[in-house]
Amino acid sequence: MTVTVESTWLICPGCADLVFRPKYERAQRVCPGCGHHARLTARERLDGLLDLGSHKPVETALAADDPLGFTDTRPYRERLAAAREATGMREAALCASGTIESHPVVVACLDFSFVGGSLGSGVGELVTVAAEKALSERVPLLIVTASGGARMQEGALSLMQMAKCSQALAKLDEAGILTIALITDPTYGGVAASFATLPDVLIAEPGAHLGFAGPRVIAQTIRQELPAGFQTAEFLLARGLIDAVVPRPALRRTLARLLAAARPDAPTMGEEAAAQGEWLVRDPAALPRRAAWDAVRLAREAARPTALDYAGMILEDFIELRGDRAGKDCPAVVGGIGRLRGRGVMLIGHQKGHDTAERVRRNFGMPTPAGYRKAMRLMRLAAKLGLPVVTLVDTPGAYPGIEAEEEGQAWAIAESQRLMSGLPVPVVTVITGEGGSGGALALAVSDRVLALSNAVYSVISPEGCAAILWKDAAAAPQAAEALRLSAPELLRQGIVDAVITEPGDGAHTAPARTAELIQTAVRRACDDLAALPPAELVERRRRRFRSYGSPSSEETRWPITAT
Repeated sequence: MTVTVESTWLICPGCADLVFRPKYERAQRVCPGCGHHARLTARERLDGLLDLGSHKPVETALAADDPLGFTDTRPYRERLAAAREATGMREAALCASGTIESHPVVVACLDFSFVGGSLGSGVGELVTVAAEKALSERVPLLIVTASGGARMQEGALSLMQMAKCSQALAKLDEAGILTIALITDPTYGGVAASFATLPDVLIAEPGAHLGFAGPRVIAQTIRQELPAGFQTAEFLLARGLIDAVVPRPALRRTLARLLAAARPDAPTMGEEAAAQGEWLVRDPAALPRRAAWDAVRLAREAARPTALDYAGMILEDFIELRGDRAGKDCPAVVGGIGRLRGRGVMLIGHQKGHDTAERVRRNFGMPTPAGYRKAMRLMRLAAKLGLPVVTLVDTPGAYPGIEAEEEGQAWAIAESQRLMSGLPVPVVTVITGEGGSGGALALAVSDRVLALSNAVYSVISPEGCAAILWKDAAAAPQAAEALRLSAPELLRQGIVDAVITEPGDGAHTAPARTAELIQTAVRRACDDLAALPPAELVERRRRRFRSYGSPSSEETRWPITAT
């Protein structure tokens, strides 16, 4: 057989370079040069995501084809007939149940080649039926979007599909079932303003466009030049509106990791190398005395492991989730889902960074309101899925800037404390470095509060306290001593339940061993707390914080189970 040049090579629509077609197809139509992601059909999507042989179509009856008898330059019935002949599909969506690396999932996948993937009664019915199947089988729902918007030829009936699909996802929220959206190019209009943006986790392909109105409409309406990359996945990621941008070849693995980590089940804990003993201390007298100022300096050591360092060392399948879904992503707070020795958990922590450039970019670990709102979004997701929340605290305090005040810093901190006090899942906090004021407490209203032995926790920084009360910032060492902010003092006051002794000369000298000790302590705490009914968890947590500063109260904290 003769192979022509035209069949062997093609021109990339992104960079206009010649691309070897077989290599291009093997890469799932991703250009090896510029990374441009070409569109795939719904069938190709399902084949690429689901395990071989696991695909089972989800069928349903559809409403009348042309409810309005609509005609523009061509009768709507003819448009539908042409689309069906060209694609072999009944409608602009295919739905199926199957598995992704053995994890069960129901998928609703839109196809742009069918009338622009537009949302009409048929698509609305298919997406809703897929959601209902996920609900009945209690498995996650994955929606793959590709749409120009609502289907105008069906008038207000098309508009109603937005609410219909939105309430179907609301039922999954109420049932505690994970929902994921895979955003592909393009996703606009009624699809964007309903089931594309409501899921718990939003993952987008590189360069995918997502928005309510298209850029041409926006530019014509406001008569302004749009910023570079407007409405692209990368643009939205920087603004906290999606969780991740993932290249097509990595999508299947990423989705599998997410599905694995979001499961709350956990196997029985086996024997551990780090047996409980001297490393986990609940008696303040057993801890060595150290000058408070020395503890402050150690807590601030730039080489100490960060939240992301610990996430990589103590969790399997950790996937970072970003954004407050309101237009911001604060880099001083990080979080995501992972598995802690088999148990799904939501990890959230302050992120300072190591070198100067990263510390500046992450605002030295000082969160803005967007950071706390991102944390709250992840806590609500953890509560929905029944996952324990683990927080790692290391911040000088909440960011005190003008913009933070304009965005409601005090409101965000207060709201986070209120939310944490009522979370129906176990909450475990580890103070890994600095615990600075309300900026730290906003992530530490927990059932168990642990601290590394070189950590500190205080109402104010020693420098701030010295400047206010001593009228001299140089009195910071004296203020540190008076504030009793070191780990032994925190244990003595009952602020923390136990202290994790740092190996070597501190966590920064033995990060892997420190992570192992944190992992073991947190896992044991989660195991203990998981046995309590949600109502009792909340009541005990509230009783704990009610006791601080009370003239008399019963003991509200309890020991970690010993081996």
